[in-house]
Amino acid sequence: MSLNTIFSLVQTALELGLISALTVLALFLSYSMLNVCDLSTDGCFTLGAAVGAIVVISGHPYLAIPAAMAAGVCSGFVTAILQTKLGVDSLLAGIIVNTGLYSINIAIMGGSSLLNMNKVDTVFSLMKDLLKGTVFAKQYKLAVALIAVIVILVLLTAFLKTRLGLAIRATGNNPDMVRSSSINTAFTTIVGLCIAGSFTALSGCLLAQSQKSVNIDIGTGMVTIALASLLIGGSFLGRGSIAKRAVGVVLGSFLFRLVYTVALRLDMPAFMLKLVSSVIVVLAIAAPYFKKQLPMLRRRMAARKEARLHAED
Repeated sequence: MSLNTIFSLVQTALELGLISALTVLALFLSYSMLNVCDLSTDGCFTLGAAVGAIVVISGHPYLAIPAAMAAGVCSGFVTAILQTKLGVDSLLAGIIVNTGLYSINIAIMGGSSLLNMNKVDTVFSLMKDLLKGTVFAKQYKLAVALIAVIVILVLLTAFLKTRLGLAIRATGNNPDMVRSSSINTAFTTIVGLCIAGSFTALSGCLLAQSQKSVNIDIGTGMVTIALASLLIGGSFLGRGSIAKRAVGVVLGSFLFRLVYTVALRLDMPAFMLKLVSSVIVVLAIAAPYFKKQLPMLRRRMAARKEARLHAED
């Protein structure tokens, strides 16, 4: 494998990893901070892609970003209302919203399952024109994704240090204590899921503009990918400040996409990639458990070895 090939693989993984990192940051907020498992991620991702594509096709690539994020806020709001006001379990609420979003996404796409943006400008093509003639001309996709992730990282870490952000974190840690402090846990849950939904939709919007097309299955499996990336990032930078943990999440997204890219490079069939995702999730979850069990296993092995030596004597 040549150096140029390796550089190309890393760049592709970095571009896709940064775009996916926005969804992982959404899961970081909802799952790690708020302690809510939001399974509407797949549908919300597709919603952001579909809304963004419609706005881009109408000739407004920049406006597509806030439009997609607003759609994501609506998705998060409905999921939160089902949980907090209608008494629906968080897992079931996510499944219900995800199922309903399939029909909504088809309707947004005009009854079609595919939208093409080859003949219109996107934020990526505009960045490509902006960087034309410079050293970074070929890294235009990376530039857009990096800017988006840096902005979201800064805003998220700053938000989680505010009073409302601290209330959201406290709601995830100990909701009973938060209620006893006269803080409305329903409100903090709604705000947290709305913000998480906006991040997920932004990720979908950027991916759609990056590949200049949207199909109805673009978000399939995103919750698994995001969860795997979150767990991988947590194993590297899972402790410390919020900023450090958020950066770890982005790193996890890159590493996951690197594995994906290498697997494709090794001619692995595309239908096997879902299995790869599942295996990575299992390994990421099981690794901390085995790490805790390792000292006990060593003691058992030492005890057995000592027993064997006594038996031989």
